[in-house]
Amino acid sequence: MESRWRTSIPEDLAARLRERIVGQEEAIEAITPYVDLHRAGLAPEGRPLGVFLLLGPTGTGKTKTVEALADALHGSERNVLRVDCGEFQLEHEVARLVGAPPGYVGHRETQPMINQSKLNAVSSERCGLSIVLFDEIEKAAPALGRLLLGVLDKATLKLSDNTTVNFERSIIFMTSNLGAREMMAELAPAFGFSGKGPGDGSVEKLKRIGTAAVRKRFSPEFVNRVDRVLTYRPLDRVALDSILDLQLGALQDHIIARLGPAGFQLRLSEAARGLLLKEGTCAEYGARELKRTIHRRLMQPLARVVLGRQAAPGSVVRVERAESGEGLCFADGAGLPLAA
Repeated sequence: MESRWRTSIPEDLAARLRERIVGQEEAIEAITPYVDLHRAGLAPEGRPLGVFLLLGPTGTGKTKTVEALADALHGSERNVLRVDCGEFQLEHEVARLVGAPPGYVGHRETQPMINQSKLNAVSSERCGLSIVLFDEIEKAAPALGRLLLGVLDKATLKLSDNTTVNFERSIIFMTSNLGAREMMAELAPAFGFSGKGPGDGSVEKLKRIGTAAVRKRFSPEFVNRVDRVLTYRPLDRVALDSILDLQLGALQDHIIARLGPAGFQLRLSEAARGLLLKEGTCAEYGARELKRTIHRRLMQPLARVVLGRQAAPGSVVRVERAESGEGLCFADGAGLPLAA
């Protein structure tokens, strides 16, 4: 069974991740060797396969990295045991992860949010490696950090019913925005959407800012159990263009998959792309709003085009920026306007 899991992991894992993750080469190069250890059967005993802390401004791809890895290994972004640390900001809330202890009201009725069955459920026949994500770890109460010490060091978590969860066949990610404001202040006003990203000197400063923020927030025992602290670069114009291409490609696939033979091809002008980038991205929040902007500005009006049967099967729908500059307009392949 172990050899089948290893051989079913894609050998071109780094290339697969680069198709989904833009502008974060360091993260890809850091993560893939740990998966190679699992493929080779050389994963360490008595601890998780790897523990990563992902830092950087919002919208730079931290959570997307974890989802892309799940998709590459298991065939679905949903194969992640995700813990939203914002739900555990009070000390007593952390007990929900392991179940209420004996003597507390609801002890027998309260099921742990993490158990062995849930951990195993996010693995697959393709790969026996479970991916665990603690999202926005800095928002959690200190009790969560203490609870994780045993997980990060010995790969075990003791539940309230005295059973244990084994994390040896797991890779653990924690995301955080610690130091993000200081990072953006360091880059501003030199960094923007001119297409030029931060230089090597600036990147090293960002890493130092992130590391200092982590050491200020977490105990040395916790930090020393993290294998790699990865600082994500703010996205420049070139990276944002690539992300837009990925999301427009996903939208095109969605149209073909849902409409089948009645599907059509989208062609966006540079002006239309520029509007989506202007409204969906910014230096502070990266590409976080881009998907919602595409949904509002492009997908919702296209629904009216489809309902009006204005796009012929297999035709091309051209997307231009409206003359007012405030939205998008649509035309057929011959340039005749479509009402949206």
